[in-house]
Amino acid sequence: MKRPPLSLKAQALALLARREHSRAELRGKLLAHARKRALAQAAEAAREAALGPRDPWDLPDETEPAGPAEGYDAEAAAGEIETLLDALEAARHLSDARFAESRIHARAKRQGTARIKQELARHGVAMDPDAARQLRDTELQRAREVWRRKYGGEPPTEPAERARQMRFLAARGFAGDVVRRVVGGREDE
Repeated sequence: MKRPPLSLKAQALALLARREHSRAELRGKLLAHARKRALAQAAEAAREAALGPRDPWDLPDETEPAGPAEGYDAEAAAGEIETLLDALEAARHLSDARFAESRIHARAKRQGTARIKQELARHGVAMDPDAARQLRDTELQRAREVWRRKYGGEPPTEPAERARQMRFLAARGFAGDVVRRVVGGREDE
């Protein structure tokens, strides 16, 4: 028998138990969950109207209606989700600052400051100025470590190989001057 969909609060807590989420990211996931839950309820109501109450020994019905769910109000769901997000923030289960800190910590060893800022912006979070300064201060060291792991630490002799290595570091979000210093083999700080 199919389990009923989780409530919005239960779904939010289940998502937050797995990892930190930004408010905007969690809002999007909860909106999708609310719509899915409404579709499942509409499908069950339509099935019961057509066939009567479900026998617990029947196999679960996996079909869902393709159209919008009857009784689903996107604005009401969004309001309910905003209230839930406010409550989660008040209970300190949800924190954009904590999300940013964990994302920076997870990405700093492999990515440059620009790429980390871009990822945080995609999640609707701005980077703390102190964290940005700390990342900029360690960017040369981090870029050298990424480059050494990938290419062994020997400066390229061919221009094509040099360009390839520079593109690799630039794609990882490291600043242009840092990329030139690392791939060029200059040790000046």
